[in-house]
This record gives sequence, C-alpha cells and structure tokens, in this order.
Amino acid sequence: MKKLLLLSFAFLSLTACSSDDDTPEVEIPTVGAVLQPTVGGPNQPNQVYLDLSTEESKSINRSSWDFGFSSSSDFRVVINGSLKMAIKKLATSDITVSQEIDNTVNVGFDTAASLGYVDNPTGILAGAGAGVGTAIAEISATDADNKVYLVNLGFDISTTKPSTGSASVDGTARGWKKVRILRSGNGYKIQYADLTSATFTEKTVSKDAAYNFTFFSLTTGNTVSVEPEKAKWDLNFTTFTNYTPYQGQDVTYGYADFITTNVKAGTQVYQVLVADGVSYADFTKAKIVETNFTTSSTDQRIIGANWRNGGGPGTLPSIRTDRFYVVKDVAGNYYKVKFLALTNDAGERGYPSLEYAILK
Repeated sequence: MKKLLLLSFAFLSLTACSSDDDTPEVEIPTVGAVLQPTVGGPNQPNQVYLDLSTEESKSINRSSWDFGFSSSSDFRVVINGSLKMAIKKLATSDITVSQEIDNTVNVGFDTAASLGYVDNPTGILAGAGAGVGTAIAEISATDADNKVYLVNLGFDISTTKPSTGSASVDGTARGWKKVRILRSGNGYKIQYADLTSATFTEKTVSKDAAYNFTFFSLTTGNTVSVEPEKAKWDLNFTTFTNYTPYQGQDVTYGYADFITTNVKAGTQVYQVLVADGVSYADFTKAKIVETNFTTSSTDQRIIGANWRNGGGPGTLPSIRTDRFYVVKDVAGNYYKVKFLALTNDAGERGYPSLEYAILK
C-alpha cells in the first residue's frame, strides 16, 4: 500500500513505466503528492502521460511516432502535432504518382487554421477531415475514396541549448512523404513512400480497444507503444500544435509546456481562479461545480498553456500562482491540482512540478 505525504521533488521524480504491466491495485493518495513529470528540459523531448490515481507515468520520446490510428468504432487517424507535422489531401488516390514538396503545408503564423493541414486541437476526431476533426478524412470503406496525402513530417527534437528560461524544441526538418490509408477489416492499411517513388511500402495496423490509439512510425515501419491504456492516464505533458488568433484569423502555432487531458476516455477538468475567493488549501469536494466540467468534455486544452506565463524579452517564464485545477478522472475520482514550477533551480525550462490531492 502506498501511504503518501507531501513529498520532496527529488523523491517523486517520475520515471517511465509500462502501460501494460500486471501490477496490483494501488491505494489512491489521501493527503497529496508533489510530482515531477520527466519532460526532459528545454528541448522537451518527452511526452509524459500521468495517472493521478496511481501516481504512475509513462514517458515517450515524441519523435518515435507519426500517426495514431483510432481504436473507436469509426476510422480516424491523427498526426503527430508535437513535431509540427502538417498534411494536405491530394486529388489522386494513386500513391505511385510522383508528388512535389509544397512548403505552404506547414505549421506557423503563415498557415491559416482553416486550411485544415493539422488536426483540430480540441482533440475531437469527428468531422469531414481538413481540420474539421482530424486533418485526414475518415477512412472510407470504399478504397477509391481514400486519397493520397502530402505529409510534412515536421521537425526532429532540437539538441540546441537555448538561453536560460527559453525552450528550443524544433530541430532539423524531418522531410516529406506521401501517404494513403485504407481500411483492412476492422483495422487499417497504411501505404507510404518518398514523394517521387513509383513504389510504396504497405503495412496493416490493428485496433486495440484497451487504448485510444495504435501508433505507427514511418521511420521504423512498425507500431510503437505511446499512450498507456486509455483508462490509465489523465494528463499529457507535451509540445503541441494549437490554433491562435493572428491578424483577424486563427493560425497554427506550436506551443511548449502544453498539457492536455484524456478527453477521449472521459477525463474532465476545470480551472479555479484564486481571485474568485477560493484557495487551493481550502478547496474541498463540496465546492466542486459539476457544470464547470462541461467544456472539457469536448476540448482537451483546458489546462493547455494556461498554467504558465511564457516569458519574453527580459522576463523569464513562470507558473501562474493565481489558479489551480479540478480534475475528474475516468473512474469518477476528483482531484485538485496546483502547479509549482516550470523550471529547475537553474532556471532551465522543461522541469515542471505539480502538487495534487484526491477530494473525498
């Protein structure tokens, strides 16, 4: 049995753990804990999945996958927004046809969200594709309807050490591929090739109902373990492709220090401002407002980047001490969550820590 008090940062620094280990049931902490997800410093190489009920986490290098194949009843495929991948639907369904690089297919202030080159950042998959839901249209049972996509693979993880307090997440460009995805029974078939190649590689990808997605890497040509089982995580620390307003329209923009919730499995969250007269220390289950969870049922970005100040010229990034969060997990447990740090003692970014406690 775990019996936790409010522990020091170093003692509970999280390490990666398997999502399918056959471990015994662990008692939920009743007082609280301080945790340090292993994001990995200012290059932020890791996506970290945190389960509040067990204090367990899984850390995965964010360049280890390219596509996520939904395990739900429909046939949806997501792209790796943590690498600033972007994707454009072509007119052809023939993957052997040579294609050319299109540098307008990217993530940045010059790319309108309405172009649909990235997945909708809310995390909701349903839609017609082209950013209405996923960037890739739902995979059709009719093969001829499944078009080829031009794929900008985004950026490798940076190895450049930035100035103190800054993040450096984008490394060298990963290049381009052409990709076509079909159904294969109750699973998927992915075809991919270099842009000018007249031949292609084809692999099958199966659904697994225990997980939100099955993930696939074009680099290895294999599926890869990324998320824990869908009922075994609540928060994901990651870099993230979001929408942001710019010159009168929404554009695509890459964020560091981003946190999403497991909306697909049913995790919910809302933000509480101290200015509203409610403190973290005094917050109890009786003070929960159930209707405040509603927005998070259709948007994974409630925490997002709202927990921190990004900093700027002459100003280091910092956490926002005027707020905390209430999280309701898939099993119906309630927690209060307060962020304590964004940087380490040297001021280097990418070392978050948080305090949380279950509400009973």
